[in-house]
Parts: sequence; structure tokens; C-alpha cells
Amino acid sequence: MPGLPLIIDCDPGVDDAVALLLALAVPERLDVLAITTVAGNVGGDLTARNACLLREMAGRADIPVFAGQDRPLVRDPVVADHFHGVTGLGDLPVQPPARGPEPEPAVDHLVRVLRARPAGEITLAVLGPMTNLAEALRRAPDIAPRIRQVVAMGGARREGGNITASAEFNIHADPDAADIVARSGVELVLLGLDVTHQVTATPARRARLSGLESPQAVAVRQLLDFSARTEAEIGMGGAPPMHDPCVILWLLAPGLFRLRSCHLAIETRSPLTLGHTAVEFRTSDRHPQNALWGIEADADGAFDLICDLLERYP
Repeated sequence: MPGLPLIIDCDPGVDDAVALLLALAVPERLDVLAITTVAGNVGGDLTARNACLLREMAGRADIPVFAGQDRPLVRDPVVADHFHGVTGLGDLPVQPPARGPEPEPAVDHLVRVLRARPAGEITLAVLGPMTNLAEALRRAPDIAPRIRQVVAMGGARREGGNITASAEFNIHADPDAADIVARSGVELVLLGLDVTHQVTATPARRARLSGLESPQAVAVRQLLDFSARTEAEIGMGGAPPMHDPCVILWLLAPGLFRLRSCHLAIETRSPLTLGHTAVEFRTSDRHPQNALWGIEADADGAFDLICDLLERYP
């Protein structure tokens, strides 16, 4: 049986890089149709280049990359290169990719493919700001019911924010885009800091990767070691959270996570709480359920799966 038809929308980014290497390891389970990129962790030119490099690293030159929006819908760009390195890939060696992005813009590609493929077939894994998807929905509202599911990393409730007191980076970087997606009617699964802060790359878990010798596993170990140093120097000081990989892990093993139905709303006006994800579990006619929100994760099981996926590489 073919794998789940999937488009990965991302902003690589150290944790996006790990997520991509995990997703591309199992084509029999995840049929990655395309990778679309967006400005986020670093600028849009770098995220597109990094996605091209990562597909080469994974030995998946068959997957096209489409460069997307280079700035938020209505706001000034926000980047996080202080957490991801100036290249976006930590201290991994970086060189020009053998093949760059396709000429078609990411938003055009999303609209075209979602209209062309059977309704309800394609899942979107959104690992960065939701700018590409929101712009696609704005231009072509008819694609919303054609999307099987949107599984995204973003937001915070119990944990508080990692950019401001209440806002997580992906949502804060383009809250207007997240607002459009939340109100679009798409089936939305959101894995925010409430679960990603549970799945951390502790020294013991990173040490498990030392026995894996593939170039992909070595790269993941380097990326996680870079994140650990960064977290110690300018972060909260603990083990680095596996933010974006949680999306891929949920797609492959949803039993590793516990979700709750909620009404999700995005703050787009307040300068104090811009990008806050208002998650209300007490749904009602006034606040109907429009998302599933991650509340719990099996961290050891998640890392078992990470090791299993990396062992698939020769």
C-alpha cells in the first residue's frame, strides 16, 4: 500500500531539518509529494536552500521543493537565527544544492495540487509559520474542504510562550496567517509547546544516536548537539525540545500523543499577547470545536521511534 500523501511546509531550521530527515526515511508510510518552504527560522532564501540540501542528504532527489512566502502576510519578518545558526542548519556543513527549488511558487503549487488531486487525499504537515497555507486559502477558499488534515507545530497554552510570555514562535511569526487557518474549517491538529516540551533530546537520548552510523543519523546527532548547546547558552537551560519532529511522529504513531478537542482562536491585535493561542476546551455553539490540541506525549516512545526511523537509512 502507498504511504500517506503528504506535503511538508517548513522553514528549516534545525528542528525542521530533523523532522524532514525522519519523514523522508519511510516512503512506504509517508508519500511526500513535495516540500514547500517559507520564511521563518531564517529567511526564505535560506529555508528553500536548506530544504534542497536535506532532500539530497536523505537521498530523495525525487521530491520537488517549492519556495514560498518570504515574509508574513501583513507584518515585518521575525527570524530565529540565534537559535538555528546563521545558515539555519546549526553547524552542519552547507554548500549550494545540486538542484534548487522548482520555478513554481509554493502557494501556486499548493492550490494547483489540492485542486487536481482527489478531495480529502492530501495531508499537510506545517512545521513553520502558516503563511503559505493562509495565502493559498485566501486566494482559493475552495481548497479548504479538499485538505484531508493539517497537522501543525505551533502554539502554547499551559507552557506559556517561547518568544513572548504567551506566544510560541511559529504562531507569533505570522499570527494573521494562523488566524486564517484556524477559521478556515480545515481539520486541524496542533502540537504546541505543551507537548513538544515533553519530548526533549536529553543527553541519554542523544547518546543513543551514537551507535547509528548513517550520514543522516550523524547529521541528526550534530543538529541535536547544536540545539543542546544553544539551549544552554541562550535558552532555558534544559534539554532541547523536539518541536517539529513531533508532527512527523504523530503522523506515524498518533498513539504516542494525547489530544483534546478545543476551540482555537489566535490573538492578532494585542501588542502584549500577539500570537497567543486561546485554547478553550469548553466548546459550545458560540465556541465550536475547530482543532485538536496536543496535551501529552510519550517521550521515551517518541525517541524509540526516532531511532527506528534513522535506522532505516543505509
